[in-house]
Amino acid sequence: MGEPIVLLSKRELEKMRAAGSLAAELLDHLAPMIQPGVTTLEINDEAERWTKAHGAVSAPLGYHGFPKSICTSINEVVCHGIPSKQQVLQDGDIINVDVTPILDGYYGDASRTFFVGTPSPVAKKLVDVTEECLRRGIEAVKPDARIGDIGAAIQEYAEAEGFSVVRDFVGHGINRIFHTEPQVPHYGTRGKGRRLRPGMVFTIEPMINEGTWEVEVLEDEWTAVTLDRKLSAQFEHTIAVTEDGYEILTLRR
Repeated sequence: MGEPIVLLSKRELEKMRAAGSLAAELLDHLAPMIQPGVTTLEINDEAERWTKAHGAVSAPLGYHGFPKSICTSINEVVCHGIPSKQQVLQDGDIINVDVTPILDGYYGDASRTFFVGTPSPVAKKLVDVTEECLRRGIEAVKPDARIGDIGAAIQEYAEAEGFSVVRDFVGHGINRIFHTEPQVPHYGTRGKGRRLRPGMVFTIEPMINEGTWEVEVLEDEWTAVTLDRKLSAQFEHTIAVTEDGYEILTLRR
């Protein structure tokens, strides 16, 4: 059965909404910076400044030794890219920006993939398909559904469009803890896995690859890249299971 899953109270869900709304606001704030010639460190530093100014703390900073406040994953980087002053955005790049502010002890976790300048046709299709994968995964959330229903909805669509789903990284439970149960794979079988119950809160964050689903982690022990160095895209929301379906917590309010 795995670890017990925490079911959040109405008060706790209100705290998660506030943290989630802040995450969405932060991504909106950073979006205009996503331009050719900007470094990923500049994006990181503005995220850190803005987060502090809004009374929150950047969860990634120092998490298991992670050195920066956000993750910036460009092109073949699947996730956990480390911002750097050497990394300059180029026209045609795609970049996932992953933010997790902690507000009043609760975590708001969200990410988006942005175009830098003009994307290639394959990059445009990959990003569009990945965003639709997230939407379809979220639509599978309701009481008494199964974790496997989420992954199946994502996998069926991604593979039908000619792309692959990363297996090595999954969505996760989140509340006052950054990563907890349940794990939410973005592939799977309908009717399998743990049953969803109202009050459960977790992320859905499909990582969809242009080529193989396989990844490798670089020597920095954080940056995960596609094994074939083809493109990868990701979108993420934090979701609550409600009495009659779901609520996206990482939307602006």
